[in-house]
Amino acid sequence: MMMMPTIDEQRANHRRIFSLKYGAGKEGKPDIFGATALHLLSKNHKKSFTPTHHQTTPTMFEARLTQGKVFKQLIEALKDLVQEANIDCSDDEISIQAMDNSHVSLVAVSLRSGGFDHFRCDRPISLGFNAANMGKILKCAGNDDIITLKAEDEGDALTMMFESPNGDRIADFELKLMDIDSEQLGIPETDYKCTIQMPSGEFQRIIRDMQVLGDTATISCTKEGVRFSVSGDLGTGNVLVRQNSTHEKEEERVMIEMEEPVELTFALRYLNFFTKATSLGGTVILSMSPEVPVVVEYPIGETGYIKYYLAPKIDEDEE
Repeated sequence: MMMMPTIDEQRANHRRIFSLKYGAGKEGKPDIFGATALHLLSKNHKKSFTPTHHQTTPTMFEARLTQGKVFKQLIEALKDLVQEANIDCSDDEISIQAMDNSHVSLVAVSLRSGGFDHFRCDRPISLGFNAANMGKILKCAGNDDIITLKAEDEGDALTMMFESPNGDRIADFELKLMDIDSEQLGIPETDYKCTIQMPSGEFQRIIRDMQVLGDTATISCTKEGVRFSVSGDLGTGNVLVRQNSTHEKEEERVMIEMEEPVELTFALRYLNFFTKATSLGGTVILSMSPEVPVVVEYPIGETGYIKYYLAPKIDEDEE
């Protein structure tokens, strides 16, 4: 089993990461940990998650979710973006944080213990998993099934139990765990200049329409509203979304809070990955500021959230 880094080694790694900045990555791609512009992370916001595998007392983790489809949809929303990740379990939540292979985007998940029907975690434990493999097993669960996750300290597998609502069918599977050497990065609170709340289905439709015409989209937040623009070989396209905070259904409302106009350009490929979380809720929240990653957040009812961070594309003429 891979040795966990010491506290001093973790701090040294954090300091190294915090010294990196945004900029252009490989082949001109934006790199969330590249070489120019602003810090995403700050040494004042670091936090570490240290599983206590060395202790002799067995650690038990068990979480039961009556709405099992939420967990299915959650893994579906990240498995095409992230290959491997850790599920970090504590007494108050389970969380996932991982970057894509290109270091262009980051995904952060938090599910509060109170959102589960039963939740037990004796001590912090980190469960490394392959997202695609977990997704394959979760396909064996029905959308109405109750899902229970179980793990023990020093164990090499995560047990997933699927139970039909009336209890006449119970299936259990074991997913082999992995030793993943990763750091949980502290993400500082940011005062974003523009925040947009809109229906998640509408956001998904806009991104899909944009992809027909090009590879990148510009999102502009002004007093007029939020404009999504694309330009490619086939032509150009624009979608303007105006504020509508009086709609009868809260999920259909569009609410825009703006301190100053913001205009950023992003790779549509990644925005399309993010829209896989649409099924988790009816609302998406976009938080933007100049030259820093956009945050695309999907609230998961009262249980938690999934947040995606995407570095903007940087115009070489501006460097």
